[in-house]
Amino acid sequence: MGTIRQQVALADARFYAYHGYYPEEQVLGNEFTVDISVAFERGDSETADELQHTVNYELLYHIAKTEMQLPRKLLETVGESILRRVRTDFPFVSNIEVSVTKHNPPFGGDHAKARVKLRWERGD
Repeated sequence: MGTIRQQVALADARFYAYHGYYPEEQVLGNEFTVDISVAFERGDSETADELQHTVNYELLYHIAKTEMQLPRKLLETVGESILRRVRTDFPFVSNIEVSVTKHNPPFGGDHAKARVKLRWERGD
């Protein structure tokens, strides 16, 4: 029959945080959004309707919220810490993608956003 590959995602989770390379960013803060997407092979369809057989997106939000509260200089560092926590908490996933977007970076661009995206894939 084949396997079913499932994706669970948290999209546009919004946070106010104090990440930034420049000291004023760490004082004033900024608006950020976080996206997390995970993929894995689904198990037996008889157990598919149970939360413990999937990735709970409420827990993905909690991971993002916890990591966003720790000020860091680089978006890369924030994204990597989120990715590591997802890998630890959900060891059965085979792919993780995390993006962190800063909505008003301090370089004067009208409506500009800065985004970092990290992707991890299990090697066989």
